[in-house]
Amino acid sequence: MRIRGDGGGDEEEEAAMAVVSALPQHLVFAYYITGHGFGHATRALEVVRHLIAAGHDVHVVTGAPEFVFTTEISSPNLHIRKVLLDCGAVQADALTVDRLASLEKYHQTAVVPRESILRTEVEWLNTIKADLVVSDVVPVACRAAADAGIRSVCVTNFSWDFIYAEYVVVAGHHHRSIVWQIAEDYSHCEFLLRLPGYCPMPAFRDVIDVPLVVRRLHKSRSEVRKELGIKDDVKVVIFNFGGQPAGWKLKKEWLPDGWLCLVCGASETQELPPNFIKLAKDAYTPDLMAASDCMLGKIGYGTVSEALAYKLPFVFVRRDYFNEEPFLRNMLEHYQCGVEMVRRDLLTGHWKPYLQRAITLHPCYDGPINGGEVAAHILQGTAVGKKYISGKLSGARRLRDAIVLGYQLQRAPGRDVGIPDWYSVSEKEIGVRPAPTYHEVNGSAESSFEDFEILHGDIQGLTDTMAFLTSLSGLVGNDPRSPEKQSRERVAASVFFDWEEEIYVARAPGRLDVMGGIADYSGSLVLQMPIREACHVAIQRSNPMKQKLWKHTQARQLANGGAVPLLQIVSFGSELSNRAPTFDMDLSDFMDGDKPISYDKAKEYFSQDPSQKWAAYVAGTILVLMTELGVVFTDSMSILVSSSVPEGKGVSSSASVEVASMSAIAAAYGLNIPPRDLAILCQKVENRIVGAPCGVMDQMTSACGEANKLLAMICQPAEVKELVSIPTHIRFWGLDSGIRHSVGGTDYGSVRVGTYMGRKMIKCAASDLLSESLPSCSPIQSGNTNSDEYEEHGVDLLKSEASLEYLCNLPPHRYEAVYARDIPEIITGDAFLEKYGDHNDAVTTVDPKRSYCVKAPTRHPIYENFRVEAFKALLTAAKTVEQLSALGELMYQCHYSYNACGLGSDGTDRLVNMVQEVQHRKTSQDGGPSLFGAKITGGGSGGSVCVIGKNCLKSSEEIFEIQKRYKAATGYLPIVFEGSSPGAGKFGYLKIRRRST
Repeated sequence: MRIRGDGGGDEEEEAAMAVVSALPQHLVFAYYITGHGFGHATRALEVVRHLIAAGHDVHVVTGAPEFVFTTEISSPNLHIRKVLLDCGAVQADALTVDRLASLEKYHQTAVVPRESILRTEVEWLNTIKADLVVSDVVPVACRAAADAGIRSVCVTNFSWDFIYAEYVVVAGHHHRSIVWQIAEDYSHCEFLLRLPGYCPMPAFRDVIDVPLVVRRLHKSRSEVRKELGIKDDVKVVIFNFGGQPAGWKLKKEWLPDGWLCLVCGASETQELPPNFIKLAKDAYTPDLMAASDCMLGKIGYGTVSEALAYKLPFVFVRRDYFNEEPFLRNMLEHYQCGVEMVRRDLLTGHWKPYLQRAITLHPCYDGPINGGEVAAHILQGTAVGKKYISGKLSGARRLRDAIVLGYQLQRAPGRDVGIPDWYSVSEKEIGVRPAPTYHEVNGSAESSFEDFEILHGDIQGLTDTMAFLTSLSGLVGNDPRSPEKQSRERVAASVFFDWEEEIYVARAPGRLDVMGGIADYSGSLVLQMPIREACHVAIQRSNPMKQKLWKHTQARQLANGGAVPLLQIVSFGSELSNRAPTFDMDLSDFMDGDKPISYDKAKEYFSQDPSQKWAAYVAGTILVLMTELGVVFTDSMSILVSSSVPEGKGVSSSASVEVASMSAIAAAYGLNIPPRDLAILCQKVENRIVGAPCGVMDQMTSACGEANKLLAMICQPAEVKELVSIPTHIRFWGLDSGIRHSVGGTDYGSVRVGTYMGRKMIKCAASDLLSESLPSCSPIQSGNTNSDEYEEHGVDLLKSEASLEYLCNLPPHRYEAVYARDIPEIITGDAFLEKYGDHNDAVTTVDPKRSYCVKAPTRHPIYENFRVEAFKALLTAAKTVEQLSALGELMYQCHYSYNACGLGSDGTDRLVNMVQEVQHRKTSQDGGPSLFGAKITGGGSGGSVCVIGKNCLKSSEEIFEIQKRYKAATGYLPIVFEGSSPGAGKFGYLKIRRRST
C-alpha cells in the first residue's frame, strides 16, 4: 500500500498507520453518495466495509438500493439513510446523457431547496455526532459539513463542476451559476482522495492519490461457472450496461458460435435467446466478471476499475456527453484492456469481430487495488485530527473562467498547449498515454514528406503541410500489431490507404474574426483573417471490391451481402476528447430510392451517436454535393482528417474541416467548384446537416482568404468585396480565453432568434407606417419646403424597410429615428408568435416557453456594419497613433455590444480588460502604447479575443505579458494565434503517390 500525494510516500503511509493504531475505539462517519448510478455506491461500499471492520459507525446517505450495502455488510454499525441530494447526469437511455435535463433536474433537486437541505443536514450531522463527512461526490455535503463545523473529505475520480461545465456550453450560460455553486461547495472540502483515471477537478485545494478501489472476489472462476452450469472451455461475455434500455432485443446470432452471454440488469419479462443467460438483479458482478472471458458494456469507474483489477478484456461503447469517459478510456487502453465497439454495431448485432478481438488482448494492469483500505486509513486519521496536507496549496482552488466554464484539453499536432497543473494527468500515477511526441504525430524519425511524389500542386513552403505529409509517410509499413503503444487513430489510418495509388490532399485554415462576427447572418460587411493553423484532409478513391477495410466494417459488409461503396474516415486528435476516432458508413445510406436523402434525415442519422457526430462535418459534404450538384459517387472513399485548428476557441475549426473535406473530395472527383460556391455549399453542411445556425463568413474565409490579407465580404449572402492588405505597421493576434465556445450552443442560437425577431418587428412597424402614410399623403416631416418630393422619398424608404431582407441595410440613424423606441428589451416566445407569427429564419426555431433578448441583438448588427465600414476605411488612413486608437476603439465597441447581447464571458472580458490596462498604463519609457484594442470573436460566449497593435517587438512582449498574467489569474495559459496562411482556394490541392523504394 502506498499513499501518493503532495506530502510524500512511505513516510506518510507509516504516519497514517501509526495514527490508525492509536485511534479511540469508536468514530462516526457520515458518508454521502451521489445519486448517479451504482458505481459510486459500489466503490463507497469498499471504503465503508473497512471503516466498519475497524469498529466505527458509518451513516450512508444514498439513493441506491439497500441491498448494494447489506449483501456485503451485515453489521449494526451500518446505518442507511435514503436521501437524494443531487441527481448526477440524467440519462435518456443507457448510452445517452440529456445535458439540459441534467442541469434542470439538479436545479430542482439541489438548488431550489438548498437552504432547507443545508438546515436539515447540519441538524442531522450534529444529531449523529459525526466526526468526519465523506462525500462521493455530493457537493452540498461539503458545505453542510463546514456549516456544522465538521471536517470533510471527498473520494472520487471526477467532480460535478467539471462534468456540468460542458453541459453549460450547450444548455446556455444562464445555467452557469449551478457550476459555480458546485465548485464553491467543493472548495469547503479539506482535501480530495483522488482515484486513478481522474478528470480535472479544479475546485479542490489539495489532493492525495489512492489506488484503485474495487470490490473483492468471493468465489473463484470455476465455482461461479459450476453454479451457472458453464464448462471451463466455453467462451463467456458479460453484458453490463447497468440496466437494459427499452427496445434492445438480443439475438442468438449476435454471438460467435459456442459463446454464452451473461446479461446484467435484464427486466423480469424480457425473453432471451438460449445462448444468453439472465442474471439476478442482486447478482455479485465482480465474481461474474472474473468468471468471464470479456465484458461488453459502457465505461464507468466501476466497470473500468474491476476490468483492470481482474484483467478482463472490455469491449466498450461510448456514452454521450459524459465527460469522465475519455480519462477512463485512456487508462483502459493503456493497459491493453479495451476494444471500442461502434454503437451502430452494438445495436445491429455485429458483435463477433469485437469479441474475437477482445480475447486476444493481454491486460497488463499491475498496480495496487486496495484503494478502499488505503482510503479508510486516511479517513480514520483525518477524523481524529491528523493533518495529511502541508500548508502549501497544491494548486487547485481557483474557481475562475477557464476552469469552471468548460475548458477542455486540446492536443493539436505540432503544438504544445499550456495546461493548468490540475488539468495535467500524471502518466506515472495512472498510466495514461503521455502526450504524443513530434514523431508520434508526424511519423517516425525516418519518415519524410519527400517520401511522396507530388503529381500536382505545390506545398508553397507551408511547414504544417510538410508535417502532415511526414505524418502520412509515417503510416506506411506501420504494424498495428506492434507491441509498442500506438494511438488507435494511427492504427486505424495505417491500414486503409493503398500506398501504390494516388492520394489527394487539401488544406483549409481557421480564421480570426477581426470585425463583423455574428452580424454576418444579418448581412454585414465582415473583415476576416485566415490564420496559420489549418486542417488537412487526405482522400483516396477505390473500387469497392479493392478497398482496404477495418475488420468490423468487413464483417458488417459480409453480413449485408458483399462489397458496396463505403466511406471510412479517421480523425486525428480524438485521444482526449469524447469523440470516436473513426467513422464508417455505406454510401447507400445517403440514398432514398434514386434520390439523396433529405438534410433533416441526414441530421437525424448523424445525431444517433454523438460520439461520431463529428463525422457530419466531413461526410455531410458528400451529401451536399449529391443534393446540390447532382454528383454520383460509385467509388469507396478513405478519408484522413488532421486539424491543428483547436476546437471551441472561436477560430472556425468546423469550417476548416468542412472546406478541407469538400476541397479534397472535389479534387479526387475532378469537380471544379469556385471557392465562393464551395464555401456556400459548406455552410449548408453546418446549417442543415450539423444543425449549427452559423453565417457564411467562416467558410468564406477558409475557402477564399489569402495570407496576410483581410477578407472583406458582404454577407448578402456571400459577396467578396475585396482582399484588404494588412498595413505593415499593424498586427493582429488571437488570444484564447480557455472557455469553450460553440455556435451550436443555446446562447448563440437564442441571440440569432432575437435578431430575427427584431427584423420582423421592424418590417411590421414599417408596414404599419406605410399604410398610415399612403391614404392621407400627409408629410412625414412637417416644415419641409419640398413636401411632395420628401413624401415620395419617405414612402420609398418605408417600402424598402417593410421588405427588409438584411438588418444591416438599415442605417443606424433610421433605426434610432423610427424604430428603436418600439423594440422591446425582452419578449417571450409565445408572445412573439401570437403577435408576429414567425421570425422567418430557416435555421432556428422560436421556443414558446423561452424569453428572448431582442433589443440588443437587433441593435448590434445595425451598428456593427457601420463599425466595420469605418474600420475598413481607417485601415488606409495615415499611419498615426490616432489611426490605431480609432481602430482599437471600434473593436472595443464591438466587444461591449456582444456583451449586451449576452454573448460575453468572464474570460474574454478579462483579456480585453488586460489589453486596456496595458494600453493606458503610464510608463517612464517614451513611445506610447503599442496595443490599441481588443474584442471577442466569432459566436462569442467564450473562445478567443482579437487584439490589434503595432507591428513591433514591444507589442509582442506585451501580448506575452498578458498571456502570463491571465495564467496567473485563472490557471490557464492562453493559446496565441499569430500569423496567416492561404485559404483553400489559393492552396489548391496536392495529388501525391508514395515513391517506390
